[in-house]
Amino acid sequence: MEKRKTALFPLNKESHFLIFCIVMLCVMCIAMFMAMRMGSVEIDSDIIKGVLVNKLTGREYYPADWEFSLESIIWDIRAPRVFTAFIVGAGLTMCGILMQVLTKNSLADPYVLGISHGASAGAVSVIMYGYLWFLGGYGTMAGAFMGALISIVLAIRIASVRKTVSATQLVLAGIAVNALFGAITNLMIYHTKTGSDKVKTASYWMMGSLSGSSWEKLKYATIAFLVCFAFIMLLTRQLDVLMLGDDVASTVGVNTDKLKLMIILLATLLTGVIVSVSGPIGFVGLTFPHITRGIVGTKHRRLVPAAVLTGGTFLVAADIISRVIVAPEELPIGVVAAFFGAPFFLYLIRKGNKKAGG
Repeated sequence: MEKRKTALFPLNKESHFLIFCIVMLCVMCIAMFMAMRMGSVEIDSDIIKGVLVNKLTGREYYPADWEFSLESIIWDIRAPRVFTAFIVGAGLTMCGILMQVLTKNSLADPYVLGISHGASAGAVSVIMYGYLWFLGGYGTMAGAFMGALISIVLAIRIASVRKTVSATQLVLAGIAVNALFGAITNLMIYHTKTGSDKVKTASYWMMGSLSGSSWEKLKYATIAFLVCFAFIMLLTRQLDVLMLGDDVASTVGVNTDKLKLMIILLATLLTGVIVSVSGPIGFVGLTFPHITRGIVGTKHRRLVPAAVLTGGTFLVAADIISRVIVAPEELPIGVVAAFFGAPFFLYLIRKGNKKAGG
């Protein structure tokens, strides 16, 4: 008798899954520490450890014999930026999972419904015209969220036929809404005086950037992420069933309309907040759900936390590259993400074509 070969992936045993998550946590911590150490100014590891321990505990366990400027770089600039990178990567990955469940298409990502371009248009309008000045630094975040809400409502209304919305109709409506809000964003930038600081800020932000990260923005992004993560973990079984088809889900008692509405609301909230913090960053929500699904399997109880760790860690690593590769200048993180994500996207398309061709 021939011995059956056991494939390494996906990791079917619970112990193997836990080991993978522990390994990813270790990689994440190493990546975060390296991100705080590297940049236009390289900082000694002992200083980073001392600053972080003193700040996080509120006590001076390490004598502060370093320059104040280095402490400011670590705590006020790099630390919030590193944590923001992780939250943005993890959030985009989680939105990608939601979109792939909603459309039952592994090539879907957080931008498929036009949410990202709607959020971008809202944020750019605040940057250009400052009409939410009374909200201070949160004006961009509020504008992005309003733009995301408008875009998703518009996409659903366009896709609605006799009060029903199919996944295909929603994807096509999302493409149209993306194009519409992309044009609106470019029109706002075009009609503003070329060379002005507002145009430069908006143009740089549109490429995806974490240069504006702060503890305040991180706080709200983290709250939005944790709320969405908690809801998604409560819905994992229903998400598994929905992937089998609407008819199967309805047969086993899942309210598919209510579940789809919840998915759309969670994706809108999280994408709007993330885009307001980092600008539009593509391919993360497409690539890492797919990669992680191949490692840990399709069960969302395991997929969601594993993908969150993987996607978040990737964006931390991408942020290191964006700050080091053209130092002392800074490359927009969206450019780095696209360089890694676009080839993988082409690989998925080629793989799909081979399957379709037999």
